[in-house]
Order: sequence, then structure tokens, then C-alpha cells
Amino acid sequence: MKWRLQEGRGEAVYQIGVEDNGMLAGLSEEDLRTSLNTLHRLAEKVGADITVLREREVDDDSDVPRKIAEVLIRKVPDDQQFLDLRVAVLGNVDSGKSTLLGVLTQGELDNGRGRTRLNLFRHLHEIQTGRTSSISFEILGFNSKGEVVNYSESRTAEEICESASKMITFIDLAGHHKYLKTTIFGLTSYCPDFAMLVVSANTGIAGTTREHLGLAMALKVPIFIVISKVDLCTRATVERTVRQLERVLKQPGCNKVPIVISSADDAVTAAQQFAQSPNITPILTLSSVSGESLDLLKVFFNILPPLSNSKEQEELMQQLTEFQVDEIYTVPEVGTVVGGTLYSGICREGDDLVVGPTDSGHFHKLTIESIQRNRSACRVLRAGQAATLALGNFDRSLLRKGMVIVSPEMDPTICWMFEAEIVLLFHAKTFHKGFQVTVHIGNVRQTATVEAVYGKEELRTGEKAVVLFKFIKHPEYLKVGAKMLFRESVTKGIGHVTKLQPIAQYRMGSFVLKK
Repeated sequence: MKWRLQEGRGEAVYQIGVEDNGMLAGLSEEDLRTSLNTLHRLAEKVGADITVLREREVDDDSDVPRKIAEVLIRKVPDDQQFLDLRVAVLGNVDSGKSTLLGVLTQGELDNGRGRTRLNLFRHLHEIQTGRTSSISFEILGFNSKGEVVNYSESRTAEEICESASKMITFIDLAGHHKYLKTTIFGLTSYCPDFAMLVVSANTGIAGTTREHLGLAMALKVPIFIVISKVDLCTRATVERTVRQLERVLKQPGCNKVPIVISSADDAVTAAQQFAQSPNITPILTLSSVSGESLDLLKVFFNILPPLSNSKEQEELMQQLTEFQVDEIYTVPEVGTVVGGTLYSGICREGDDLVVGPTDSGHFHKLTIESIQRNRSACRVLRAGQAATLALGNFDRSLLRKGMVIVSPEMDPTICWMFEAEIVLLFHAKTFHKGFQVTVHIGNVRQTATVEAVYGKEELRTGEKAVVLFKFIKHPEYLKVGAKMLFRESVTKGIGHVTKLQPIAQYRMGSFVLKK
């Protein structure tokens, strides 16, 4: 059990009454209770809790009814080692993304006019228009028994982190086409584990829905779909929206297998299969106003296993420290603070690292003063976790989004020019040398010029080629194999970096103190 919990990063699902070859043998009521008690005692020894997910009777010819059970075993958190999954929330404008998150994370239903989403907004204009324009984060915690922990009175983020053994961090993205670059930045730089596409039952697939679905698929983020606002329309309209989605998902470009979740059993099965096979797309229908089927979504999140196993994370932690800078703030009495994701290695308070590249390709020295994760203090940051780092009196003007904070021993490849193998998804005219596009690679977002298209004069929609790009403002830190997206008005394309042209070995800049 200890090994299985370690493999599943703190959680495992046991099937009782099922033979090794998958035969449903079943156990009598008494045997099942005895087995569950034994499992409970085992779990207590390794510091875990058990929850029975479901029990079923086996149809066989015997007189005694025989049952099988599925049990979730989850470790009680020790020293902030909770399982953390990141879910990006996508969907067209006005599909109810922020409202759904407000209802999930605050535990009160909406009034039909978006009251619950007000706490999620970060700017005054978002409250006035009701449209999300920035990226905000919300957390939903589950304890080791699988109960939601952020609903009791006046819970702060710190208290949620202390009592949760599994955290779902929602990345609330913008639905409006005007804020597409923010949405792409959220998908590329925050490395979400899953994407939740919210579709409004009364409008169906409209606006940016297809585009967001395409983005998630291009970045290979497993996606599941939530149909919201079912209280506004008839059952027939909801059915029509489900059928419309199924048609789109089964198209040759998508090749997905939709599973409609209508009971807790479906939710458990879908969550397990969804993580194992990228082609499966669960679909839930719910309402943030009446609360219909919200508990199914919670069951789904509770069971959802992590994508990477503990071995992969161990390997990443052995590497040198690399932290991607996504946001920069100035906090009174703390100084400069950067937010982002630790891509590899381990980061501790008091570490001396370097940040860059600057416009001239330099790196500046800095010291990590303190670390916060999910708004609560944290001593050690491990690979794959998102956090904010306080840098004390480091000069904010030296920082920008897209920089990396790395270990001084690392030899970062900084380049103005790079080659990428791309596929042109859509273009109004032809794509040729001299064309300018906005390139998204991880947390890097910058305009680049096409310097050369190898083997062809020009590219048309749907064609593949290796292209040489050159950044126009400053050099960036890139890696071979990184996924990239590029866009320019209606032009869109995807690809991956194949070759870098690094500038001369990077030079260590001086550590600049604020005057």
C-alpha cells in the first residue's frame, strides 16, 4: 500500500472482490466488511484514510448476494505535501466560467446574475462589464476522506492548505476574443494538467469555444467539458447542445470519445479513464443557480488522479533549479515579488540564483527571501509547483514576464534566432519570409520575424515546414522540443522548437540594488 500511495503521489484506488484477471468474483456482505476493516487498519498504519467510492452487487447464480467495492485511499497530508492539480478554465464569453468557480470554491449558489463571481475579479472594469480580462486563481481542497474543505466559515487559503490532502487550482481564463493573448499565455505558461471547457447550454458551441478547444488540443492538454446554465433551458435544448458537442468531438481532427456523466458511478469511472486515455472526453451538465449535478463535478475532481507519477517528479527534482517568471508585483514592506512555476529542481528560502536574460543577454544575481504557495508560507518548493517568490529590494525594472530564475551552475541557452517545425492552421493569404507573428513558447510571449522558410517559398493553410524565426525586442531562454503557438490577427499556427542559435556564452551581470 505504501508503494502504491507513493506511485499515485498520495492516493490509490483499490477494487475489492475483483480477481487478478479482472473477473468480478464478489464477496459476501460479511467478507466485504471484514476486508474493508483490514484495509482500514492497513491505511491507518501508513497514515492514510479510506473512502468507499461505490458498492455493487454481482449478478451471479448463487443464493447469497455477492458484492464488489471500490475504495479510495488517500494519505493525510504531512508538511504541505498535498497533491496539487492545475485546471485551466476555458470557454466562450458569458458561458459562466467565473460563476461556476465562485460556486465551487465558496460553496454558495449563484443568484442568476453572477453574484458569486464578484470575488474572483481582479479589476474594477471586470466587475463593471462582468468579463474576465486577467488570469485569476481559485483553489478547491479535498481532505483525505474526500470531503470539500473550503466551505466552512471564513476559511483562509492557509487553513485550506493545512487541512487539504488534495488541491485543485483553477486558472480562470478570459473568454472574450479581445483577451485571446492572455488566455494563450495562461495555457502555455502555467502548464495546466487538465482543461475544463465551459459551454453554455442555451447558446451551444459559439464564439471562441472551438478556438479554445483547438488551443487545448494543440498544447496536448487533456480536456473535459462542462455544460452550464441548464436551469435556463428545456431538457431538449440541453440534449441538442450535448449532441452538437459530441459531433464536434468525433470529427477527424479531434478523434475524441465523449462520455456523458449522469450519475456518481459515471463520474468515478470517467475520472479514472480520463487520466489513463487522452482521447476520452467526459461531459457534465450542471447549473450554478439550482446546483443541479454540482456534486457530480466534485466527485469527478476528488477522484481525478495526477498525470505524472512520483518517479517523473523525482527525476525533475534532481535537475538544476529553473523557475519561470509569469507575473511581477511590488508588495509594500516585502519588496519585489515574482509569481510563476518551478519547472525543475528544488528552490529554498535563502537560495542565491540568477535571473535573466536581459535585453543584452545578461543575468543578474538575486536571493530568494521567502516563498508563498497558495497564499501560505512555504519553506521548500519542488518541481512542478506554482508559487510566488519574494526577492527583497531587487530592482523591479530589471524584470519582465518570460524571464527565468535559474541556478548559477546552469548554462542557459539564450537566443535571438531559433528554428521550429510548424504547421499553419489558418492563414488568409500566404506565409513567407519577412512576416511578423506573436510567438508563445512556455512563458515567453514576443513578436518574431520569419527570417527563412526552408525548402519552400511560401506556406499556405495546412502546410508544414521548418522556419527560422528571429525575436525583435530581446533574446529569450528557450529549449529544444518546447511546444510553440503563434498568431497574427487571423493567422494561427502550432509547432515545436527544433534548433537554437545561441548567442555567445551568457555573461553574468552585476546584482543591482534599488537606489
